[in-house]
Order: sequence, then structure tokens, then C-alpha cells
Amino acid sequence: MDIEGFVRQAINQNDEKSVENSLRDKILEYKNINPEQASKMASAVIEEVKHTLKIESHPDDFLRDLINYPKANVKMGEIGVGSRGEGDFFVHRRIADIVSSTHTNAFITPEAQDDGGVVKKSVGSNDIYVTTAVDGIHSRLSEYPFLGGFHVARASLRDVCVMGADPVAILSDLHLADDGDVGKLFDFTAGVCAVSELVNVPLVAGSTLRVGGDMVLGDRLVSAVGAVGISEYAPTARKRAEAGDVILMTEGSGGGTITTTAIYHGMFDVVNETMDVSFIKASEAISAAGLLPEVHAMTDVTNGGLRGDAHEIASTTGVGLTVFNDKIRELINPKVLEMLEKLDIDPLGVSVDSLMIIAPEDIGEEVKKAVSGANVDIAEIGYVDDTGKAKLIRDGVEEALTPLFREAAYTKIKKVVGDTTPEDFEIMKEKVQKAALAAIKKKDDVVKAVREK
Repeated sequence: MDIEGFVRQAINQNDEKSVENSLRDKILEYKNINPEQASKMASAVIEEVKHTLKIESHPDDFLRDLINYPKANVKMGEIGVGSRGEGDFFVHRRIADIVSSTHTNAFITPEAQDDGGVVKKSVGSNDIYVTTAVDGIHSRLSEYPFLGGFHVARASLRDVCVMGADPVAILSDLHLADDGDVGKLFDFTAGVCAVSELVNVPLVAGSTLRVGGDMVLGDRLVSAVGAVGISEYAPTARKRAEAGDVILMTEGSGGGTITTTAIYHGMFDVVNETMDVSFIKASEAISAAGLLPEVHAMTDVTNGGLRGDAHEIASTTGVGLTVFNDKIRELINPKVLEMLEKLDIDPLGVSVDSLMIIAPEDIGEEVKKAVSGANVDIAEIGYVDDTGKAKLIRDGVEEALTPLFREAAYTKIKKVVGDTTPEDFEIMKEKVQKAALAAIKKKDDVVKAVREK
């Protein structure tokens, strides 16, 4: 529970004493302290929040705008941020707009909506491409730190691999709320290090802090793992996909999403199916065969499943993708597929963690040989055309392959929330766009002011 957020909301609706009493009681629910100490904590938070509210009447407009943030008046859950659907993609593109407005040099920026970002550096007479990626722990794996660490580390490394880079380092940013057991830190780190050891990429740096410091009650674990990779040639960015290419996919056993689905439905045996690094083995096999310069694009089937990834590739590159449903189903781990069907979860709408490769037909054959040689199943699932649309062939019938407003509901609470597009979605998009533009202006104003000091 965010006690600062509670005070900010309650202080405008209730008298100060009632807010203090209510907050004291909430603190006592979490902490084994006496009521007097809880009251002191509550009073201190209220006093601090009251000080921050004074900024609204400050005469300096620049300072007031610097401290405040441009409000969109649209909540994260309302527009589906983090739910890997249409709303989430829209917000991420606005974040990319802010990045692209920044006057710095990068070979691939978030504007491309690729799995990782790339900078090009000259070392002597050679060009080196440095790829970076970062992923956050699945929010429902807070109580299962090892699994959370294992899958987020694997995800971050995947994002580097699909850009055609050789992973060389892992970073870990770990945040545990004030009442969390320190053992969670160790279990999470052990999960990250298990992947590190399996793929021989060292964990070299990190940070460990509390979630919100003294302002958050509970034991929620949130974290991110980053990865760094290098390559001597241009990355396999999505924009290189061309009409006439074939689309290949490796077998997917899922990661954090499938693990969460299994745990929260009591289907624990499926968790073991996700514990592998075959994705990275496949990437290494392609690299070792010298095929990466010839591969046009690679991505992991994660963001909202194949629906989301195919739609994003088509949207950002202008090419079309046609995939065959029966071929895709054959490449989903049988136990994972059985669970998804039993729970009525769309296999195309969740992250199955397959590797998708787009390449010329002749190179595709070589890729299949290399990946199969690493004991990873792979097959052709479709082709690239010039239609600019993502399409699925199911039982001989073509249908649009479009993302849902949120990814396929894979837990009970997600089914309750639903995945239908809100009636006011277009209005929300306008508000979000306005806030993003305000953030760009704020950034520009601050850069100018600092330079003029």
C-alpha cells in the first residue's frame, strides 16, 4: 500500500485528524509497532505531503512546472499499460516519441518498437554495435522470486539475442517493499544467476532498494534485469523484413506469463516446462552458423503473443505478415497448449516465448538446419508480403491478426477485468497524446534552461 498516495487523495476529502487515524490503523495492519508509533508515522507523512502541496501556489511558473508532472487524467489500468494490447502499444509509442525528440545519436531507438536499442561505436577502423535491453519481473511473481528472476533474466537476454548481438553482461535492479522478507532478494538473485550460469553471461552490476522507501507498506517485489550485447554487424531490426521472406518460429514453452498462469490455476507441473534456455541456444546456433548478417529480422513472441508482435511488425515496417494457425500450434509446448486450451486462453494472445525469424527463403533453410542442430524445434509458419497487414490462416480461412485491447486473459482477475476496448478509448488517446507532448516541451524547456545557466 502506498501511504503517501493514500494521504494525497484523502487529505482533500477529509479532515486531517481523521486521515491520521485511518492511516494509523492501516500501518498497524502491516507493522508490529504500538499505536503511538504508528500515529507518529502517520502524522509525519501528512506533514510531508502538506509541504509538497504548497508548490501549487508558488509564484515561479518554471519551478512549479518542473516539480509537477503533466497529467493525462488517464489511469494505467484504464488504458491497459503493461497488458500488452492496443492501449499498451499506444502508450509505448508515445514514450518513443519523447525519446525520438531527444537530440542524441542512436542506431536503433524505441521509435522502432524493437526488442532492444542499439548504438554504433567506432573502435579503430571497425564499427561495433552495442545492444541494450531491459525487462521487468512479471508482477504476479512477487511471491515466487526465483521464478521471477529466472524468467526476467531470460527475457532480457532474449531481447539482446534477437537484435543479432552476442550477450556479454547482465544488470539487476531490485526493489522490495518495506515489509518484505530479505530472503526474497536472495531468491530472486539466485534465479537471475541460474540463467547467467546456464548461458555463461555474467551478472556484473545492480542496485537494491526498497519500493517507495518508507512510503509503501507490504512485501511487494518489483525489479528489472538489463542485458548488454555486442555485434560487429548491423542488428536484425524489424525494419529489414521484406516481401517474399519466410517466417520461421521455434518451439515456445512460455516464460513469466505461462508460469503465472500455471501457478494461479494450480497447474504446477506446467511451471517446469518453462525452465529452459532453448531460445538462447537457438540464437547462438544461428550466430555460430554465420547466418545473422543474412537474417532480416528476429523477435521473441512475447508482447501480447503473436497477435501483438505480428501487428507491431506490420505497423512499424509497412510489410504484411501471413501466418498459419496449425503450424503455430505445432510449435507450442504440448503441455502449455493443453493448459491454455483447458483454460480457454487464446494461444495467439499470450507470450509463448518462441523465437520468430524472418529471412529470405534460402537463408531460412539454413536457419532451420542450424537451430535443429542445437536440438530446438523450428518450422516455417508463414511468409512476408506487401499488404501492410498481419493475417492468420485458420482452417483455410483468412482473418485479420489484430491485438486485443489487452492480451488474452490468463488469470481469473484478468478475465474479470476483461479485454474489450473502452468506449472512450479515442478520448483517452487524445489525453495521453497531450500529456506526452507536454512532457516533450518540459524536457526541451529544462534542457534550454540548464544550458543557459
